[in-house]
Amino acid sequence: MTFPVPRMSPSEAEAWTGLIRVCMLLPAELDSQLQRDSSMTHFEFAALTFVRWAPESRASMTAIAEATNSTLSRLSHVCTRLQKRGLVEKSASASDARVTEVTLTSAGRRELVRATPGHIGTVRRLVIDVLSDEDLADLARITRVLGKRLDPSCRGDEETAVD
Repeated sequence: MTFPVPRMSPSEAEAWTGLIRVCMLLPAELDSQLQRDSSMTHFEFAALTFVRWAPESRASMTAIAEATNSTLSRLSHVCTRLQKRGLVEKSASASDARVTEVTLTSAGRRELVRATPGHIGTVRRLVIDVLSDEDLADLARITRVLGKRLDPSCRGDEETAVD
């Protein structure tokens, strides 16, 4: 007995493999630059950025985990490392002691501000500057469509974006 095997057209396969290639290469490049220049990972940068833009630069671990598409366990380990470096403080929520909140410290804000120009420069060099205005508009449209499909709750919409 034979079973039909789904196939992609050549244009579908080219688009898919191109997307996968970028998804595999880009995070490593962002991590490399941030670790070299600022001794932080892209994940740490994303978490710190989310907390920075939260009201009073404070957010619950659950909110940060959702915004960064992380598990609470991974985020807890990362926040413990950031706390040891003096970049954040962890504490129980004043309104619910079961909730752990993360607050960006002054040192954390300084490190984030110091890391941002190099990060933006890398993003520009790798993505923004090699695309035309039309390409950027297409990329924004495409990632918006894919983002809605992958995350129907829109956790990463423009109001909560971390990059």
